[in-house]
Parts: sequence; C-alpha cells; structure tokens
Amino acid sequence: VQLQASGGGLVQPGGSLRLSCTISGFTRDYYAIGWFRQAPGKGREAVACIKTNDGNMRYTDSMKGRFTISRDNAKNTVYLQMNSLKPEDTAVYYCATSWLPRPISPCRMVEASYEYWGQGTQVTVSS
Repeated sequence: VQLQASGGGLVQPGGSLRLSCTISGFTRDYYAIGWFRQAPGKGREAVACIKTNDGNMRYTDSMKGRFTISRDNAKNTVYLQMNSLKPEDTAVYYCATSWLPRPISPCRMVEASYEYWGQGTQVTVSS
C-alpha cells in the first residue's frame, strides 16, 4: 500500500491550498482516509477523515468551515481543501488509511486507528 501526499507549499495568511492524497495497492471495498498534521514540536493531530463507500466525513472542530475533505474514488484520491489559512496551520500534513469493521462504521479521528501512512507534505503559512 502506498499513499502519496502532495500539494503543500508556502502560502500567505488568508490564502488557500489543496492537498491531494493518492492511494495505491489498497484492495478493501471500503475504508477511511484521514488527514493528520504535525506542527514543529507538537504531536500529530487529526484534521479530517472520510469514508470511501458513503462519503461520510468528520472534522476536528477547530477546522470546520475552513477545511473541506473530499474524495474521487475513480482516481483513488482524497483531497483536503484548506481556506483562510493561518500561521498556526503550519505543519506537515499526512494522509493515512484505516480499516473499517463494517460499512456503516464511522471514520475515526484517532491516529492509532490508521494503518498506512503517506510521507507527508509541508504546509507553511507565513507572510
């Protein structure tokens, strides 16, 4: 299983970025993809997650309204649209896949639930 995250970069406060995560080699009929981030000197925190079968999604409260997670199953790609970026959004952003016990199981916002991880993409918000 390979996850390739891309789309990071340097952006000014208030700007936008769209991150992409392309998944290959994952053969389960349904699973979840999560976005996490890790700022310098801090632990990894959940950003959002989405399920491949029904598109159900969840967000960390502080990112609701600014970040939008979406998926394109045909391309095996999940996106994270980030708007109104703030300096505190600066972090390495990771995508990861999580097994779901049942099709109706919600995606989880817990790092330990995720099995495979991408390499991360750096997002820097600075003027």
